[in-house]
Amino acid sequence: MNITEAIRIALASLWANKLRSVLTLLGVVIGVAAVIAVVTFVNGINGYVQERVFRLGADVFVISKMSPVITNADQVVEQEKRKDITFEQFQSVQQDCKHCQYVAASVSRIGRVKFGELSSTDTWIRGWTAAMAPVYDLDLIAGRPVNNNDVDRGADVAIIGYDIYEKLLDGRDPIGKEIRVDGHVYTVIGLGKREGKTMGQSRDNWVILPLTAWLQQYGARKSITILGKSDGVGPQMDAAMDEARVIMRSHRHDMPGKPDSFALETTAGLMGVYQSITGSFFIAMIAIAAISLIVGGIVIMNIMLVSVSERTREIGIRKALGARSADVLRQFLMESVTLAVVGGVLGVAFGIAVAKTVTLLIGMPSAIALWAVTAGLLVAASVGIFFGVYPARRAAMLDPIAALRHEL
Repeated sequence: MNITEAIRIALASLWANKLRSVLTLLGVVIGVAAVIAVVTFVNGINGYVQERVFRLGADVFVISKMSPVITNADQVVEQEKRKDITFEQFQSVQQDCKHCQYVAASVSRIGRVKFGELSSTDTWIRGWTAAMAPVYDLDLIAGRPVNNNDVDRGADVAIIGYDIYEKLLDGRDPIGKEIRVDGHVYTVIGLGKREGKTMGQSRDNWVILPLTAWLQQYGARKSITILGKSDGVGPQMDAAMDEARVIMRSHRHDMPGKPDSFALETTAGLMGVYQSITGSFFIAMIAIAAISLIVGGIVIMNIMLVSVSERTREIGIRKALGARSADVLRQFLMESVTLAVVGGVLGVAFGIAVAKTVTLLIGMPSAIALWAVTAGLLVAASVGIFFGVYPARRAAMLDPIAALRHEL
């Protein structure tokens, strides 16, 4: 019997016993689907975070009161006690950091935006300095970004996200229109490009104000974030970070030998920490999926043993007509592998369908990895081989005379 015939017999057996086949393949389908879905989500989220983080550039560092990535409660308690980073500290870094190409600052909070009788809640109200536009690579489809003159004057101007334009201004030309941000009037000077949704949350529901105007409206008792862009990576980046660290420690009166009273991170460092976290999650989910695959393999082995018992007389006839033990072994092993691979194919399709459905419903980023699809099918085939060897060997070892005497 050749491989093609063995596969044809296996598929015919699957079709003839549909319910049994579904129950047999369920473990493999769930295991492979879990692996594919997890890999798809992890790839998508990593890609999204990398896009957002490295949108700043590999030559950008971030100074903040608290680290963007905190892994335990003690860090939260310790870092919450730190003094806020002030606008004056930003100005010092901006003036004295000679190795910095740009130094920007930002702050944000949730607020309410109103235009006419329409309003938008849960809107991110961001305060930016002029350098945030080139550092963050802000995409505008109309108008201009915040400039130094706006920041120096604390001008009542605003850039709006696409949600504000679409829902409040109803698609009308936004430039020059007046909106109310938490009761204060601002003139629209720019419109951001549509970015869509992620994790069910819109990335377009925001308003950007000059940082000084933001501080005038909401008060200075809010720690700001400083972003520095060096002249390049490597030594230039290290020099800029060292310079910024010295300036910050001096203004915050950090004692020699004591740790920094602020967090200074690079985009590469943030991405590395995030990937290590998602990597741990990935390993945990793979371990859970492995249990499903083992259970699926055991079920396949059990069904193959039943199949050997049901087809004992058939095995005897094949051997009586000249089939060797190796032929019988190959036949049943190929049937086991075919069962597992069919389950793998269904698992891949189901995993991708689940991931893309979740993406459509809540906007969670997902990206199909071809290596994961290939690995899923190979793992499924391996499960079929591993758990199919014993039933196939048992079939091959049957005595043809005893098999022919077997009663149906």
